[in-house]
Amino acid sequence: MRQSHLFTKTRREAPKDEVAKNAELLIRAGYIHKEMAGVYSYLPLGLRTLNKIIGIIREEMDAIGGQEVHLTALQDRKAWEATHRWGDDVVDNWFKTKLKNGQDVGLAFTHEEPLTQLMRDHLRSFRDLPVSVYQFQTKFRNEERAKSGIIRGREFLMKDMYSFDADERAHQEFYEKVKGAYARIFERVGLGDATFLTFASGGSFSRYSHEFQTITDAGEDTIYVDKIKKIAVNKEVLTDEVLKDVGIVRSDLAEKKAVEVGNIFSLGTRFSEALGLNYKDAEGKSKPVIMGSYGIGPGRVMGTIAEIRSDDKGLVWPESVAPFAVHLIALYDESGRVKQTADEAYAALRRKGIEVLYDDRDVSAGEKFSDADLIGIPMRYVLSARTIGQASIESKDRRTGEAGMLPISRIASSL
Repeated sequence: MRQSHLFTKTRREAPKDEVAKNAELLIRAGYIHKEMAGVYSYLPLGLRTLNKIIGIIREEMDAIGGQEVHLTALQDRKAWEATHRWGDDVVDNWFKTKLKNGQDVGLAFTHEEPLTQLMRDHLRSFRDLPVSVYQFQTKFRNEERAKSGIIRGREFLMKDMYSFDADERAHQEFYEKVKGAYARIFERVGLGDATFLTFASGGSFSRYSHEFQTITDAGEDTIYVDKIKKIAVNKEVLTDEVLKDVGIVRSDLAEKKAVEVGNIFSLGTRFSEALGLNYKDAEGKSKPVIMGSYGIGPGRVMGTIAEIRSDDKGLVWPESVAPFAVHLIALYDESGRVKQTADEAYAALRRKGIEVLYDDRDVSAGEKFSDADLIGIPMRYVLSARTIGQASIESKDRRTGEAGMLPISRIASSL
């Protein structure tokens, strides 16, 4: 993309009512637009990064056998009444409205109920199991406070997966596969070194659920981390009994603020029993399906990356999720040689299939460099009259600050 064609503009200041670092940076860099508290639109750069994160998640879900669907956001109250989750006294963050015919509907904050109900048409025998289904779908939660940017919103994208198994053994086998897939996801998006498998409350379904918590001062959770064993315990379940059960020692733990970027739960038969999702075993006996739930918020992941992969100049994206691989910056001269060489370099990169943002704007070098720092693309190539005189291009790694000169003829091959 030519930057002169990009309709979004960078900003020196974020909106005065924005307090979250991730949203401040993403708004200033032109990645997102704030509609209202907790509600953000994704602009061209932001959508490219969001889609990179979604692509990584999709690959890992497919790799463990997930089948992708897309369910409706509008929800009929009947299914939720069957599980006792329609009432505001039980779930206090519903968005609800009425159709013109008077029917009550809600905007889904999760999808256990509708998917369980849907699967009654497809899971009838033990031969139909196991199955795992996932989606990327907009969720709505009427949060009382929405002050964490895209880390916690009232409208947000969620990858939610649900597993359906015949027995607890099969469920636990898949549960462990998801653990591994989530660890790979956070490693691939650049959060692996700061993200810990965290033991948390399991509710009524199992002794523990498991969260994936990323250490950051922007976090709303407090966790206790054993960095050697790469596991943590949420403050809500921190007891001597739990520590003994998990196999860690209190003196080895460090208290940290963290953001929950993913979670996995055993659901048991709560939803299958309430909604009549049963299967016939080999003897023809009817049994309820064992279920699990596995969530990741791609937008929350993006916001967390912005929080911890940034500096005082702007964003510093990992290569895997950056909107472009290369930021090509041309510092034009009066002769036109720089423009011609930059256009040729841009064409060469594109022919190689390399994603490149080409700053071809007629603005000062200082503005170009400042915007490049703010936008945070990992690799920067700069062409100027000076570098062309040396038949070279200046390269700079946004992540390490390492700079050097590269022969123009090797621009594409170096990547």
